[in-house]
Amino acid sequence: GYKGIWFTLGQFSEYGDKYSGGLGTYTAKHIPLAIYSPAADKTFFVYGGIAEDRESSAGASNTKGDYLLCMIGSFDHKTGTVEKPTVVHDKEGVFDPHDNPSIAMDSDGFIWVFVSGRGRGRPGFIYKSRSPNSIDAFDVMSEREITYPQPKYVEGKGFLHLFTKYLGVRLLYFSTSADGVEWTDDKQIVAIKREQDQYGGHYQISGQLGEKIVFFYNWHPNGNVDRRTNIYYIQTTDFGKTWTTVDGMPVSIPVTEVANPTLAKEFFSKGEKVYIKDVAFDRNGNPAALYVSGAGHQPGPQNGPREWQVIHWNGAEWANHKITTSDHNYDTGSLWIDGDKWVVIGPTETSPQLWGGGGELVLWESKDGGKTWKAKKQITKNSELNHNYVRKVVNGKEPFKYFWGDGNPNSPNKSYLYFGDSKGRMWQLPYTMDSDRVRPEKGQRKNRKKH
Repeated sequence: GYKGIWFTLGQFSEYGDKYSGGLGTYTAKHIPLAIYSPAADKTFFVYGGIAEDRESSAGASNTKGDYLLCMIGSFDHKTGTVEKPTVVHDKEGVFDPHDNPSIAMDSDGFIWVFVSGRGRGRPGFIYKSRSPNSIDAFDVMSEREITYPQPKYVEGKGFLHLFTKYLGVRLLYFSTSADGVEWTDDKQIVAIKREQDQYGGHYQISGQLGEKIVFFYNWHPNGNVDRRTNIYYIQTTDFGKTWTTVDGMPVSIPVTEVANPTLAKEFFSKGEKVYIKDVAFDRNGNPAALYVSGAGHQPGPQNGPREWQVIHWNGAEWANHKITTSDHNYDTGSLWIDGDKWVVIGPTETSPQLWGGGGELVLWESKDGGKTWKAKKQITKNSELNHNYVRKVVNGKEPFKYFWGDGNPNSPNKSYLYFGDSKGRMWQLPYTMDSDRVRPEKGQRKNRKKH
């Protein structure tokens, strides 16, 4: 069945860990986690699962939960059922969902799973499905140094892969491949470092519109991830040959200056921290990003409310609009744009575990192109555990438009996975399965036994 991973980072302060809980659909920097295939009429999705009751070559499970399995599942839109998920890669004793996978599909229907490594110590792996539109079996195609994999497939050209390497802490790279097997040398895109800094550092959140591949990124002063700040934007429309600003001005890579032409919004002078969550495109193909900002990296009321906002290129300038607030930097949701209607779904209601990552999911809607927002529906109610990491499906089809996991940030528990539609209806993926195909249970699981 579909079992999400529970994890705690172990960086505790007065109001709990920096982040923890059900992290099967973590991180926001593993992009994408799910793709709808019209040819198969199926949604394929990857997540961090667990080797429940399975011995690891690294020994038994520890307090951080059962060790990680990189999983793939599929939802059949014709029958409304899920099939048993497949283990793509066994992490053999790694408990850390930083090693979660991401997904891509090529024009022949083969499914590619990019398994993240971690830093320089654990390599990443690239897998290909043995058959098109099938999750039955996967073969490893490549082993590489990749963290936070963000593969993009461009019709007729192949893969452009955005990822992070831990050289000088967290720097941004890309590589391309026509076939997913032979890759170009890794090329650095962003490595900002001031004169006084020993290190640089960035996180990126990417999107794709046909041949246009884009990403927003932040900056970690002297490589300090707890000081992440500023929002920058860069794009390519020619498969990585040239990189430009949003209005098409060429940028020489790697970008190395704090004040550079890709800067979209400055936060550093105010001491604000920035957590970018998702990317979408308006009807004109202009990019927008969902992000959360706040005063500090530690959880708790001392850092004030966390602001949920969208930043959007309106054709002339970067516009910024507030949506709402929540109580944690790692509250994570997704953004959709359809004409003037913009939608954000995320854990913006703070209960049940206050000051922990996640909360109750709310559907927010804007009818004026992202300028003003209203809470249209609360999706989860009276939950026992926080819901977090709402991740949208690429080219998503109802009812599987996004999926997420639940978990108590303060103590280990079984993490269930869910999916939802654009009206805010939800289904629970089966935690255990007695048959090859199961129809997910509609609605929220009520008062389940405490785990």
